[in-house]
Amino acid sequence: MTDMNRRSVLKVALGGAGLAALPTVAMSASPAAAAPNSDPDLVGVGDTSITLEFDDQLRSRVALKGVDLTRFDAGEALLVGDQAIEAFAYRGHRTRATRHPRHGAGVRVTIEGTSEEGVHKTVELTSFERLAGMIVMKVTYTNRSSTALEVTGWRNGAHELLETPGGFYTFSGTTYTDRRDWVMPVKDGYAQENSLGMDSSDYGGGTPLATVWRRGAGLSVGHVEPVATILRMPVRKTADGASIAIQDDTARTLKPGRRLSTSTTFLTALPGDHFVPLQRYRDYVGDIGQRAPKVPASAFEPIWCAWGYERDFTVEQVTATLPKVREVGLRWVVLDDGWQTNEGDWDINTTKFPRGEADMRAFTKEIRDAGLRPRLWWAPLAADPDSNLLRDRSDMLLLDRDGNRQDVTWWDAYTLCPAYQPTVDYFVEQAKRFIGDWGYEGLKIDGQHLNSVAPCYNPKHRHARPEESTEGLARFWKAIHEAARAANPDALVELCPCGTAFAFHNLPYVDQYPGSDPESSYQVRSKGKSMKALMGAGSSYSGDHVELSDNGDDFASSYGVGAVLSTKFTLPGAGAPDKATDLTSEKEVLWRKWVSLYEKNMLPTGEYRGELYDIGFDKPEAHVVATKRTLHYAFYADQWDGTVELRGLGRTRYRLTDPFTGKSLGTATAQHNTVKLSFERFQLIVAEPIG
Repeated sequence: MTDMNRRSVLKVALGGAGLAALPTVAMSASPAAAAPNSDPDLVGVGDTSITLEFDDQLRSRVALKGVDLTRFDAGEALLVGDQAIEAFAYRGHRTRATRHPRHGAGVRVTIEGTSEEGVHKTVELTSFERLAGMIVMKVTYTNRSSTALEVTGWRNGAHELLETPGGFYTFSGTTYTDRRDWVMPVKDGYAQENSLGMDSSDYGGGTPLATVWRRGAGLSVGHVEPVATILRMPVRKTADGASIAIQDDTARTLKPGRRLSTSTTFLTALPGDHFVPLQRYRDYVGDIGQRAPKVPASAFEPIWCAWGYERDFTVEQVTATLPKVREVGLRWVVLDDGWQTNEGDWDINTTKFPRGEADMRAFTKEIRDAGLRPRLWWAPLAADPDSNLLRDRSDMLLLDRDGNRQDVTWWDAYTLCPAYQPTVDYFVEQAKRFIGDWGYEGLKIDGQHLNSVAPCYNPKHRHARPEESTEGLARFWKAIHEAARAANPDALVELCPCGTAFAFHNLPYVDQYPGSDPESSYQVRSKGKSMKALMGAGSSYSGDHVELSDNGDDFASSYGVGAVLSTKFTLPGAGAPDKATDLTSEKEVLWRKWVSLYEKNMLPTGEYRGELYDIGFDKPEAHVVATKRTLHYAFYADQWDGTVELRGLGRTRYRLTDPFTGKSLGTATAQHNTVKLSFERFQLIVAEPIG
């Protein structure tokens, strides 16, 4: 059956304004006049946002603002063996208005069809007025045949975004051990599975959303389950475009008369890059309680970390650096790895703190007396092979199907199960001691194993399902966050899951999200844009140590995206293992300048306007932060000589200034918003309204 002779039996048109009653088989979330499709065999109503059309085999086509993005694809399918049941003869539909207590007004359409194999398919589609461009979907398959089906999984939202000149970019919120970019071009041969499971024993998890976009239009898929769920979201370059889907690979037997329901997934069609799709996801899950906490004011104070002195630091090295930390303008002092005897017991290393806890309390007091805030590095949920914890409480171990321990590769340790209550209780007591007894005001929780864990088969835990460990990790972080805040209501919890893509379900129990060991300045910026979309205004993203950026000095990449500044500088002559971290006199001038500019404008407390520029297609790369009526622009390129467009200007005239050099750049209005620039690496512009 070709596209031209299929008959669309239903068109689902979803937009972002008020709901309107529509005739026959159509539904809309925005008032729009009837606008028949140019194909005379299609039934439809015009809209200003996403449109999803179904044909008589329940294949679907996606359009955005009346422009077709895909052909008719088998968007939803049941996988049986190495085949897919994807053709379902239309059997009817129902349309009704709905109102969710949190999402608000919406429309729900239920479509039904039956396959030749005797499988009945029910597709439930819901859109909400406040979530323009997003369709929430749940599919149920009922085996009405007389034969059991050996199901190998299902897929939803499977579409091929058709190619236009310029190619594609993609975003993936999933973890890879090679720590690849979250945002990258889709070139010939590109194929990325984007699994939310484990990429190795200690790398895995992520945010359940993937996007593929071309200039001006993109598709995103993901799930909105309230717990971490192991699915994958493959993106591939195809001959005619780029494909995307969300897929489950769980094998099961579907007996006659039994049904299988998919996870609750979503599909978005929106202009631009991944920023707005991530906002839609955030808004939806925020309505069901998955939202960032109100962070303490200290979450926006710049950071010095003692990791420049590395694991073999001395207390004298750290305390000798405190006056310079204060002079540069930093506020946090992070005591990093090396203060402890091992991961697991977390006893104090008495070669550094001879009197144990008494010396540790004296150390935090010295930091506070210097006008600074102490923060402690910690890597819970792991136990070293020679730790007392592993010897005495091996019942805490997370075990795989074969009874094997799970390696935490970097620490040479083993993962403990976060869904086993004795594990939770043990680490909660440690957090209380660090904050309530030792006097730390924050925790830097670090380690790639903290992002996600594999299903646990330890029989001592009596899990109802092995996946309880994966789902329970977020509850573990909730317990830690609550313990820290109970000990000190202003305590700050930072989570740095080294090199992983942040697992969203953990983040509502975290106050600060660092760049997590970025491997380039581009990663600092692209992760920053992603986290600003995902966590929203009032959240705290840190660019991580500036020494990890390009040239080891690129504060501009953190500053321009509204990230908290951070450094691990060391004092010259203090015996740091790597002299490259030494704060020379030239570097000190630069460090002071950036911190002063940061404190003057406090961009992390502003509104990041990520919808204004496309990080893939707009050149030079651009970011904007609004602080009240003032707009702060940051442009990045190895070298640029040409004009840039200042998007987002309001109905007034603006004075343009380079805040880094103090140079005037003229004026601009929304009608005359281009500026000629010539720069290397970065260019900042402050647009202040005149009058």
